[in-house]
Parts: sequence; structure tokens; C-alpha cells
Amino acid sequence: MVPFVPGWHIESLCEHLEAVSAGRITRLLVNEPPRTMKSGLISVFWPTWEWATRPTTRWMFSSYSMGLSVRDSLRCRRIIESSWYRARWGRVYQLTGDQNVKSRYENDKAGYRLATSVGGSVVGEGADILVADDPNNLDEIHSDPVRDGVNRWLDEVWSTRMNDPKTGRQVVVQQRGHERDATGHLLSQDVRWEHICLPMEFDGKRRSTSLGAYDPRKEMGELLWPQRFDVASLKELKTRLGSYGTAGQLQQAPSPAGGGIFKRDHWKYYKALPEIREIILSFDMAFKQLSDSDFVVGQAWGKKEADKYLLGQARGRMGFGASVQTVRQMKAQYPKAQAILIEDKANGTAVVETLRKEIPGIISVEPKGGKVARAYAIQPEQEAGNIHLPDPTIAPWVGDFIEECSSFPLGANDDQVDAMTQAVNYLSQRSTPGFAVVGSGDRKQATDRFEQGD
Repeated sequence: MVPFVPGWHIESLCEHLEAVSAGRITRLLVNEPPRTMKSGLISVFWPTWEWATRPTTRWMFSSYSMGLSVRDSLRCRRIIESSWYRARWGRVYQLTGDQNVKSRYENDKAGYRLATSVGGSVVGEGADILVADDPNNLDEIHSDPVRDGVNRWLDEVWSTRMNDPKTGRQVVVQQRGHERDATGHLLSQDVRWEHICLPMEFDGKRRSTSLGAYDPRKEMGELLWPQRFDVASLKELKTRLGSYGTAGQLQQAPSPAGGGIFKRDHWKYYKALPEIREIILSFDMAFKQLSDSDFVVGQAWGKKEADKYLLGQARGRMGFGASVQTVRQMKAQYPKAQAILIEDKANGTAVVETLRKEIPGIISVEPKGGKVARAYAIQPEQEAGNIHLPDPTIAPWVGDFIEECSSFPLGANDDQVDAMTQAVNYLSQRSTPGFAVVGSGDRKQATDRFEQGD
């Protein structure tokens, strides 16, 4: 017997399932990491609770695999047939003997549970509550034909199986695997879904449904279920999943496999620098020093002709004093930096006023056009191979930088992207001065000195 481990997310999900049962929610979409009780709660326990008071409810459960649908159907039936359950609710209903197989069983109050698979035939069948539990197979998530087939089945077959379109309810639950998986497809339609999104590590986004806020976490990085997944076990899981799997399956924020605005295979890398003709510093400041505030990012960029080189980066959650000190330190590390760009928002305004008379070249930048527009402005340069990053073998933090760029603008953070677009747009709009400040022999000074901030 495995002991029950409580978690706030279980209580929150139960509240929403009760609302579905009562008809207050008709479409519920749940994104939740693996092994956090999503299938057990929705596909096993919920129907047993529902039948204890409303045994006439008719269910249809689907998954990418018939085997998974049958597995949860059997787990549910074992609870219903247990002496513990029968002692409490046996008087309410009984399973019938003439229709009691793995894929379908009925009770004597005309309720039933039907198990099927995505793509399976359900002609002539209907239900009051439709549940799609993991409609996408993660092993096939990057196959366009397979993924499109799942979405087409959900639209053309599954959604038409409600006994009464006015009172029928639909629930979809899955861990994310692709930006155009079932979740992405359903959210792109002009149909309202109550959406519960539970990242394994809190990403700072305040989320709510018609029932109100459902995620009580306040600390950036706070774990979803620390009693089951602590820091050590999560670190091991993230290592196995890799950055892309972590973003999708754990954080419920999948980035395109090839990248969104910034394609992964368009980056250029260097291990030794050419002769750099200009250096600037670019800073993206946060509003305040809180555990769930944005990061402060400082980047050093170099330019030679049309090519731009990311030389180094400092990144961390900092208050005003630490932000000022970071600007001073980066200027000391890159004394030839001519311009120091600081966005005129958040702490940036105060930082500019504090340092303007101390450090020459500080420029207060007023952002124009929005984050996405600024990203698209430099995307042609990235595609053309004009933006160079230090090779990840000599700058491990570059992996996180690439992941943030790939998931932009849908990812949890965009501070590194903001600092980059500010720098590259500035360098692209001005001529290059005619003096050399960094050569290939200065690799350590130019790129390694500030990696401790990452």
C-alpha cells in the first residue's frame, strides 16, 4: 500500500472536477507534469466519486494508447468492486454482470464507462463526460502527420460524442510536448476552455480560471509537489529530459523543436574571437528584488563589420544596489565598451541617474515597438548567420540562453532576449568605429569573466 501524499494542486484540481460534475465548467484543459496524480485523479478516482452520487453518468475515456485507457478503466473498476467502496456506496448502484469487460462496464442505473483510443472508432457511442487523458504520444509528438491526426480526431470525432451538446462536458489532460499538441490546438480555437497549467517550478505567472486563482505559489522556482519531487530528484529528472523536455513536460511551456522567432540552427558559434572593432554593454533591469521578479541581465556585445558577437553575460535577481554594482563591474571587465545601454524602465531609470556622471557612455534606451517587434527586427541577422555566440563547450550558460530565445515569446523568461535585441538593434543602426579593442587572445577577458552570474 502506497501512502497518500497530499498536495495543494490535488485539492485545486478536485475543486475544478467538482465544478465539471456540477456543470459549472463544461470544458476543462489541464497541463500537469508526469507522476503528479493527474491520471489517477481524473481517470480513476473522479468517476468513482461521481457515481457515488450520480450513477447515471455516462463516461468516455480516450488516450493515445488503448492499453492506457484500459489500464485506468481497470484501476477504477477495482476501486468500485473493493469491499471498502461497496461498504460505503454499494447501496447506490451495482455493476451489471452482462456488460462488465475491460473496455466497457455498466451499472444498474444506466451509467457506463467506455474506454477507447485516439483514432479509435466510437461510431454510435456517446457520453455525458468525455475525458482525453494524454491524447498525444510523446514518442511521436514531433511527427506532423501523427500530431495533425490527433487534432483532427479531437475536432471531428471525439467532440461530437456528447449525448447532449447543451450539458455535455469535456476534459483534456496532458503534459505538454509540442507547441501544436492537443493543448496548443484547442487553445488556438475560438472556444473557451478553463485552463489549468501547473509548471513543476513556479515561473512567476499568476494564473486563474472562473473559480479564481488556483496556484498559491509566490516564490520563483517553488516546486509543485516538494513532498514527492524535491530539488535533488527534480535535478535528476531534468537531466534525463534535457532542456526541451524540461520546458514542455515539466514546465508546460514547450518551445518549437527548431525554435520560434529564433531558430536553433541559425546561431553561429565561436571558440576564438576575431578582431572586434566595437564593444557595447546592454542591460535589462528588473522592477524589484523579489524571488519571483524578472532577472537582471547584462550582456557584452562586440561587432566586426556585419557580425555581432555575444562576449559575456551576467544574470541574476538583483535589487537596485546590486544592479548598480553589476554595471560598474561589467564596465571594469570591458573598459573599451563605448556605449552602455540601459532600458528606461523599472530600476533602469534610477540606475542611469545614479551612474551617468560616474561612467561615460551610459545611454537611456526607450523601448519602441514591443518585445516581439524588436525580436523580429534582428531575426534576419540571426538567420543570415551574423549573430555569434560563444561555443557551449566553453560557455555552458549559452544553453539556457538558446532555450530562452527558442521559446520566446511564450517562455517563462525573456530578459536575455531583451538585452540581446537592445544590443543588436543598436549595433545595426550605427557605423563601426575604426579601432580594435579585443582580439582572439583576449578570449578569457572577453567572455569568461562574468559567467558566474548565470
